[in-house]
Amino acid sequence: MTLAEAAGQADALAEEGKEQELAELRRQWDDEVEAAARSTDYRERAVAFRAIAQFRYRQKVELLARGLEDESPACRGSAVLSFERLSREHPGVVNNVRRVLHELATRDDNEAVRRLAIMTLRNGSPQPETIRILTALADDDEQERELRDAAAKVAQALRRKGR
Repeated sequence: MTLAEAAGQADALAEEGKEQELAELRRQWDDEVEAAARSTDYRERAVAFRAIAQFRYRQKVELLARGLEDESPACRGSAVLSFERLSREHPGVVNNVRRVLHELATRDDNEAVRRLAIMTLRNGSPQPETIRILTALADDDEQERELRDAAAKVAQALRRKGR
């Protein structure tokens, strides 16, 4: 079984609420996830960063944070997706990497990574700085339409959440 297959199985176990089986699978694949996240091959790193969320490895958030600064857009995207997923029930996950998500949303070279960072900020607490950044992106005519729309939608959701 590959790491991607094991991560898919872990995701299914988590969705079914089979915590003991998920914990056992985590123990079996812990070293492989760590090794893949440190691989020289960006494809292995991307799989590892995505697997962190599929395995529900909240204790590997620091390892996942390295993925936000990876040279590969695929790895950054996988890491952002994992933060989005892990932060759905635990907003503190986003709050701990907010500064990096702001950077990705405003300056990343890859449009998809920028949009993913914006969507991930939705799960955090409604910080005024985040709302200002998103509003500025939404109002910037030089930005892609999809990015402006995403920024406006998330800024509005955060304003509502703050009320």
